[in-house]
Amino acid sequence: MNLSSELRQFFRQQQTRRVFLGRASQGVGALALASLLKPGMVAAATGKPDKWAGVVNPLHFPAKAKRVIWLTMAGGPSHLETFDPKPKLAAMHGQPMPESFTQGKQIAQLQGQKLLCYGPQHKFRPFGKMGIELCELFPQIGSVADDICWVRSMTSEAINHDPAHMFMNTGSQIAGRPSMGAWITYGLGSEAADLPGFVVLTSLGRGGQNQPIAARQWAPGFLPSRFQGVQLRSKGDPVLYLGTPKGVSREQQGDVVQTINALNRQHDAIVDDPEIATRIAQYELAFQMQASVPELVDLSKEPASVLDLYGCKPGDGSFASNCLLARRLAERGVRFMQLYHKDWDHHGGVKQGIEFKATEVDRACMALITDLKQRDMLKDTLIVWAGEFGRTPMSQGGDGRDHHNAGFTVWMCGGGIKPGMVYGATDELGYAAVEKPIDVHDLHATMLRTLGIEHTRLSVKFQGLDVRLTGIAGKVIQDILA
Repeated sequence: MNLSSELRQFFRQQQTRRVFLGRASQGVGALALASLLKPGMVAAATGKPDKWAGVVNPLHFPAKAKRVIWLTMAGGPSHLETFDPKPKLAAMHGQPMPESFTQGKQIAQLQGQKLLCYGPQHKFRPFGKMGIELCELFPQIGSVADDICWVRSMTSEAINHDPAHMFMNTGSQIAGRPSMGAWITYGLGSEAADLPGFVVLTSLGRGGQNQPIAARQWAPGFLPSRFQGVQLRSKGDPVLYLGTPKGVSREQQGDVVQTINALNRQHDAIVDDPEIATRIAQYELAFQMQASVPELVDLSKEPASVLDLYGCKPGDGSFASNCLLARRLAERGVRFMQLYHKDWDHHGGVKQGIEFKATEVDRACMALITDLKQRDMLKDTLIVWAGEFGRTPMSQGGDGRDHHNAGFTVWMCGGGIKPGMVYGATDELGYAAVEKPIDVHDLHATMLRTLGIEHTRLSVKFQGLDVRLTGIAGKVIQDILA
């Protein structure tokens, strides 16, 4: 369709960016619908590709991992009741914490209080051929211990929940920076044709404090909005407002596609705003998801043996179901999957709290590793299990632990990571990382390396600076790379 010169002139005079986007939202949706009816229509109409190929092309290094599944244990799991055995701390249970460990150190909520050693509340025992000691509440994870790299010397700069999540997710405690999922999809693109490249799943647990998780944890920051994480709800409709409005057929929407295409091309030619193309692509993806998401989340079609492996039921909204969804997302080409499981904040009742957590995540983590391995996908899928920090070896309230950032445990598995090894260590009381300590920037740099990215070369100019996920720090942990 050709627009008359009068219409073009009127368009230039009347259509500001805000007015255009507000009035043309239905048209953008129709354009997206047209791309379903006739694939490639958006690219042909706008002259721009409708699939992001990534800026790291070619890769800086041969990639060992194609995708990341990041298991976030929100609230700060205690390394002392999970994966870091401390017999000396057990022997000193109830005794004063030596001042040599804590003097002048950052403490969250125990300032000015009498600090007493609080021994591990559950027994540890060796697992796997390597005899790696883990809490006996995690026998299923223990059964795949030889597939995992246990990093017992993790540290963080942040000691309170929200900034600690920000730091773990973005490399900065300041809100507004791109999340790691956004960085990775920006750098590598996605192989998924009808799903977002970055998907977020959340689940609730019991036995701890339900700390809220803000959507800014998976935001794109100053990257284009197409790289933000898309949250799929665990129960009910996975995405709100995804269905076609009542009384409106696709054929009716298709009738206006030609004119809307012309308006969008004309406006973009005038203002050259990349967010217009981004919004078109997002609407297109939303319409594609109308068909892909219902099939994705329908776990009832999984064999009974798989559901039994994970220990989940279709639609139960559990961490186990989300792990199974993560495998299904990985199969469909999604680049970055982040699973949040809440209620690890054990300021009190840590003994029973960890028992609850173990029943919720132990089998599911094992199943995810086993399932991917059986499908020959573990070799190119990087799994990371991490909280935002750990817990103190000192007691809080008599039966709990405070926030702690000086030393805790994360584990990694799959794409490009050496299996069956322990890296680093905390001191004999589990207070600080003393052997091969690493920080969040090191973890991010190593993660990017497995994906074939040199972390110092993935950057974006922002406010006059070359900004990157790892800031001005970060070193690749070569010893754990396969």
